[in-house]
Amino acid sequence: MSDLIVKAAVKDELSEHNVAADFYDALNEEVAELLDDAAERAEANDRKTVQPRDL
Repeated sequence: MSDLIVKAAVKDELSEHNVAADFYDALNEEVAELLDDAAERAEANDRKTVQPRDL
């Protein structure tokens, strides 16, 4: 699986918290699932374009 998140951006966003090393992998998996679900919804609606409403 490719990295879908930018670790530096996540770390900046959570700058007031410590971030466990394995958090990034878990977040990447969540994002991958979200994208898969959005793509499936677009296809179910006969669209090739994934739109915000698919989230």
